[in-house]
Amino acid sequence: MGLGIRPDELKELLKSASLLLVDVRRRIDYDADPETIPGASWRDPERIEDWVHELPREMRVVVYCVKGGAVSQATAAALVKKDIDARYLEGGLKAWKE
Repeated sequence: MGLGIRPDELKELLKSASLLLVDVRRRIDYDADPETIPGASWRDPERIEDWVHELPREMRVVVYCVKGGAVSQATAAALVKKDIDARYLEGGLKAWKE
């Protein structure tokens, strides 16, 4: 099972399901463009061990980075290993804005 979710799937999920949206862009990318997808909170992907315990285990978590590449994919995989229902946004924030 792939961990990716398309922007159109995320838009539908945001209408109907309760999920947690987490911006995991690297700090330099976030500082350069602090706009997030509405409802998202930023977390430093390099400090996942510091914040993973704050995530609710009963909710799906969707993470995204700039382009849906290594950062969000690695973060989603790490969350799944911690028994969190996590997905990453394919194409990242760039695809969401398009």
